[in-house]
Parts: sequence; C-alpha cells; structure tokens
Amino acid sequence: MTAPGAAAVEYFGHGAASPYERALRQAGGNIQLIAVDDARMPQPIDVTAFLADADAVDIDALERTRGPILDVGCGPGRIVGAGASLGRPTLGVDISAHSLAIARRKGAIVLRRSIFDRVPRAGHWGAVVLFDGNIGIGGDPVGLLRRCSSLVEPAGSILVETHRDPSRSARFRARLLDEVGPSLSFPWAEVGDAALPALAQDSGLVVASRWAVPSGRRFALLEHPGAAQLVPHSTTPASRGHS
Repeated sequence: MTAPGAAAVEYFGHGAASPYERALRQAGGNIQLIAVDDARMPQPIDVTAFLADADAVDIDALERTRGPILDVGCGPGRIVGAGASLGRPTLGVDISAHSLAIARRKGAIVLRRSIFDRVPRAGHWGAVVLFDGNIGIGGDPVGLLRRCSSLVEPAGSILVETHRDPSRSARFRARLLDEVGPSLSFPWAEVGDAALPALAQDSGLVVASRWAVPSGRRFALLEHPGAAQLVPHSTTPASRGHS
C-alpha cells in the first residue's frame, strides 16, 4: 500500500519480479524483510501462512470485533475468507495483483487499491483489520491509523496485530529478499505493544484491549473514545482473558 504522497511503486512486495511475487507464484516459502540502513538480523516472512486458511488464532481475534470487516493488505485472502466464514460481510484491499487473483480464486471479495484510495462504505465498517505486520504499511502508523479510524463506524474497532517484541518501535526503509535477490525499497514500520497507546492517542483512538497467544502473536483492539458506550449490551463480544 502507498501512503499519501508516496511514489506509486513504494509498497510491500511491489513488482512482478519481487521476492513476494515469486513466493506467491511458487505457492509459498520464506522470504526475508531487511532494513536498508540497519544491520539487525533479517526477519523471516512466511508466505505459506498467507496462502493458508485462517487458523484458530485468526478466528478468535476476528470474533472480538463486530459488524462488516475491512481487511487492509489482504494478500491472498486468508482473513477475508475467515470473515466470510463467520457470516460477516468482508472486503479485502491490496495492491498486489497476483495475490488478489489468488484471493478471488478462493471466492474472496477483494479490490486492488491502496487503503488511502476511495474505499466503499467509508465510515460504516464495523472492524478494520491490520494483521501480519500491516500496521507498517506506508511507514507511518499514525497516518494509517487515522485513515482506518475514518473508515470505521463510531462504535467500530481497528484490530491490529502488533510486533512479537513488545518493545519494538521503528520506521525505516525496507526490502524483501530471497535467494534470487532483493526487491526495491519501500517505507515500513514495526510497532510493539509499548508504543501502541501513544500512537493510538496521536490517531484519536484508545486501546480497548490487548492480548497475546502462546505462539507469540500479539493483538490489540483500538476504538474511538467512548465507543463502548455506543454498543448495545446484547451485541458486545463475550468477555475474554487478556494479557
């Protein structure tokens, strides 16, 4: 996805010859996310997981939200399919034509566009989803969260999968890398639990809940201030244990 004013080519995995597109065409595999100006260890990206069906962790997270679902950076449609399986209207948006073709073959309803472009039902989504590190889209978490905030209804929520390292907070230029070579660079960000409350506040949101699962994945629900008072008691998600 591109942020406002960003060059059209600067998004995750862009280009038909990029490692991401190669992995999709090969039906999975691991690629690496590397920071252009940082010597830290590369981070593996498991494209096979993107291509798989949603797991119990994905489903549990979605069930903590309500209403129609908008999946940002939907890729091959894992979360779009999961939302539909719950009987909820679900739309995915992404830039990658190849990943969207895969999603459509699975029956997912998806659109090829940036989240910063015109999106159907703006202001009326029950939940906007940022899984698999997609809080990093555009390298500007506050700008992205503000955009997502404008898309949800007043009682809606933004479901974020945060970094596995709770202390992680970084904005940087990144590349994807496989055995053939690197992608072009693009702006990216990584956000752990510790940084999320301040980012939410700067975006006009509050952190309603946070939780982690044994595999190490971590999630948070963001809402407009006072959103909980707008939800009828009968439609409030069941209470769950949070960490």
